[in-house]
Amino acid sequence: MRVQRSLSHDVDANLEMQISYEEKRKQGRQLKIAVSGKGGVGKTLIAGALASCFASRGLKTIAIDADSSPNLALTLGLSPAEARKIVPISENKQLLESKTSTEYEGVYRLSFTVDDIVREYAVQTPFDVNLIVMGTVKSMGSGCACPANAVIRAMLSHLVVDRKEAVILDMEAGVEHMGRGTAKRVDVLLIVADAGIKSLEIAKHIHELAAGGGMKKVFLIGNKIDSEKQRDTVKDFAEKNGLAVLDFVPFDQKIVEAEVQAETPLRQEDSVALQAINKLCEKLVARDF
Repeated sequence: MRVQRSLSHDVDANLEMQISYEEKRKQGRQLKIAVSGKGGVGKTLIAGALASCFASRGLKTIAIDADSSPNLALTLGLSPAEARKIVPISENKQLLESKTSTEYEGVYRLSFTVDDIVREYAVQTPFDVNLIVMGTVKSMGSGCACPANAVIRAMLSHLVVDRKEAVILDMEAGVEHMGRGTAKRVDVLLIVADAGIKSLEIAKHIHELAAGGGMKKVFLIGNKIDSEKQRDTVKDFAEKNGLAVLDFVPFDQKIVEAEVQAETPLRQEDSVALQAINKLCEKLVARDF
């Protein structure tokens, strides 16, 4: 009996045939970092600030917005009008059809190139970071064979495994955007949480999903921390639930004010939050984790 395989399965299977992770690193492969967390905890600020920090150190950097409510463009200095013009890859019907359609209705191509999508759809931002707005896909291992899922997973595979640039992925609360083969090759997953119990419980769930997807380096970032009590709350929760805390980022009113004024917070040079994220950036670049 002939068994039909899903597109996501084929993308993951193809990864196993490619050059190994360690060999990629020896060839100059830069860090691939995923940032995830509950909505409202500040993960997009951390993703954007890390991307900007990497670029300022001379690293070619690609930022991926894989959130269902994408706003990384605003953080990276694009105006609201410029951000509205960006069509997420998952919603670009013409592009999806050009990559996956065949002459048979309901039958899609399983093999296609995506390097041209990076060249043609990446948006240059004021912080010298190339931005790609992906959109969202189904859950990891769901087997969905729709064109949007196939193209996005193929792109994530290409960006994480094949490209030498530093890549920062701003993701929703989980690692559903990538198949297991790609997830294993992400260098670090940063789970952002504040001191609220809802945020921390979601962080725990993300950690469990990541471990199930084969991710090895998974860390908690305590964000918007404005007291020792909040810091201790995050640390205690992490210790009880097997999460490793990599760093803390303090609450900063300057960040709030910049966003209220529709300005990118990345230009707040005296921001204590950005100073903390820059130190985190240095730690990541030095692979001190």
